[in-house]
Amino acid sequence: MTKDLERDLGLPSVLAISIGAMIGSGIFILPALALGIAGPAVIVAYALAGLLVVPAALSKSEMATAMPEAGGTYIFIERGMGPLLGTVAGVGTWFSLSFKGALALVGGVPYLLLLFDLPLKPVALVLAAVLILINVVGAKQTGRLQVGIVVVMLAALGWFAAGSAPSVQSANYANFFADGIGGLLAATGLVFVSYAGVTKVASVAEEVEEPGKNIPLGILGSLAFTTILYVAIVAVLVGVTDPGTVAGSLTPVAVAAEATMGQAGVVVVILAAILALISTANAGILSSSRYPFAMSRDKLAPPSLSKVSERFGTPLNSITLTGAVLLALIAFVPILDIAKLASAFQIMVFALINVAVIAFREGSVEYEPEFTSPLYPWIQVFGAVTGALLLTLMGSVALLGALVITVGSIAWYFLYVRSRVDREGAATDAIRRQVGRESLTEVESAIDENHNEVLVALTKNDGSARERALIELAADLVRADDGRVVAVRFQEVPDQAPLTDEMTAQSSADISFETRTEALADDLGVDIEADEIVSHDTKHAIVNFADDRGVDTIVTEHEPLRLRSRLVGDPIDWVVRHAPCDVLLVDNLGYEEPKHVVLSGERGPYPPLAVNVAGGIATANDGTVSLWHPVNEETAETQRETVAEYQAELSEMLSIPVHSESLRTDGGQPSQPDLLVRRGIDDSLRGALFDARPTFPNPGCTTVTIYPHGSRQPGFVRRLLERVTF
Repeated sequence: MTKDLERDLGLPSVLAISIGAMIGSGIFILPALALGIAGPAVIVAYALAGLLVVPAALSKSEMATAMPEAGGTYIFIERGMGPLLGTVAGVGTWFSLSFKGALALVGGVPYLLLLFDLPLKPVALVLAAVLILINVVGAKQTGRLQVGIVVVMLAALGWFAAGSAPSVQSANYANFFADGIGGLLAATGLVFVSYAGVTKVASVAEEVEEPGKNIPLGILGSLAFTTILYVAIVAVLVGVTDPGTVAGSLTPVAVAAEATMGQAGVVVVILAAILALISTANAGILSSSRYPFAMSRDKLAPPSLSKVSERFGTPLNSITLTGAVLLALIAFVPILDIAKLASAFQIMVFALINVAVIAFREGSVEYEPEFTSPLYPWIQVFGAVTGALLLTLMGSVALLGALVITVGSIAWYFLYVRSRVDREGAATDAIRRQVGRESLTEVESAIDENHNEVLVALTKNDGSARERALIELAADLVRADDGRVVAVRFQEVPDQAPLTDEMTAQSSADISFETRTEALADDLGVDIEADEIVSHDTKHAIVNFADDRGVDTIVTEHEPLRLRSRLVGDPIDWVVRHAPCDVLLVDNLGYEEPKHVVLSGERGPYPPLAVNVAGGIATANDGTVSLWHPVNEETAETQRETVAEYQAELSEMLSIPVHSESLRTDGGQPSQPDLLVRRGIDDSLRGALFDARPTFPNPGCTTVTIYPHGSRQPGFVRRLLERVTF
């Protein structure tokens, strides 16, 4: 039995954690780099970056009030997008925050070195060890420390801004947009990470008092405050220094303070910088340590990481692991480059956060936030698109780094998580529902379509039994529409044999075929026309005949071919690809008034043509239709519920008795059908090498595989979504 975390963080602590997580490298390190990219327009870059963070802030505020649990970003993306993307977000954000915490400590030491001659890395390691210990002791102590740090830090920064403002020179703002829109956007992408800490408080939401009120107030209030503060300080920094003197400096704010306030100003800035960067590191340890904690509780990480210390009431193992990573980064890794890579991943996570809100609102999972984002879904779409744009502006190295983290997270998912978790995200269910709605709309439109003329293409002289089965099936398809069956025997002769009159003369077998067909037409009460065609290439002859006659459907027999035939090419598959109409391939085991017709739902929802065929045959024989859909132990409960609702709506559209059956693909015996109708495989490579067998046990009856004409086939993306979600 696991312990819960104590709710003891009020609004002041929430604001302090969020502000403290932002005011660090964003103001004390990055302005010097951004100045070299955009010049004075860096002021606008900070304002624009703050604006672009608003969608993620609103989205995260909403989800945090619906799910006030430790883990923040991981929780939201995992619940919204599923365990795979949840693993990517959890692992990636954990590393990202650890990287940024290490950068803050290493970046703060240069300010300290302005006063004391100290070694950089040992000092950073000592500071990191102290912060790790404080986090182990408890979140209340952490929150109180944040309040104290932020108050002192903001007072020092305010004093610097107020004292330096009178020294601003308007000439320093000349050629404001000299680097153009490209420079402005590139600088915006760089300083965007200055606001990444705004939503960190959501990762400790489980420890926040009155989360429905304090979380959105803390996130949005701290974002507004910090954006104004950033713009004001950067504007002063640019205005009091000569152009080019700050760009590239390790201590840009100290350079500005020295120019306006002398040594006293430098000392104050140093104090503020050290406190700010320590605050950033502290908030990073606090929030990042909750990611493995939350992932562990959801079985995405080892169970030891979710244990709460009885003595301190904190996730000791999770904090210890995070601290060890932080110390290793400080000691061994060129932290500035890695922090930039991690920041690029943070932008991607922010984009996913916006998509997750849409998934929750459109999905079927229980989702009742106390705070709801305004302008839904446009604000979320804006956030996702601009996030993707900013990610491309981070450069190829940053993109490659984010890719490495993503691939590593995916590998962890498949090696550790997949066998332990059977959940799915709200997005998957939302997409499944949308795909189902589109499919039902298509079925509704197709139900009234007529089968006016069906071609039965007979390619083998196998005798009357198999021949009769195909014709009877076609007759059932056209009977309700008073249509016609065209039964044609296709005979292929070698290329070297000329198609002479003698070759095309009717044989006794041809005459017998026509006689049988006439008798069958009288017996079935359907107009049946018989014909024979001789050609050098049967597959072309079938397609040409269907095209000339304008038939609605081709019915022909399909038998599994040898491997060599599949590699060289299956003539029937060629007919499917080139036919001017729908094609039904029949694995023929006989056809005698099928009463129990099964509609297979493997690999997606039931195609409209399959529904029409199954319904038409069942109606013609006063039968019933069973809706089969595969399930196994890994099938999520939400998937079962959504598929059941989809099947119920489909059943209401049909005028015959319909019932559903969930078939286990890992065992179990289905009911014995008289006829099974299923969709054809849509992967040409797989179809060339393997037989398109059902995922269900062998039904032991004739199987009709449907191939709609290309104009009626859904697009690649739709087929992919069907395959993944159903």
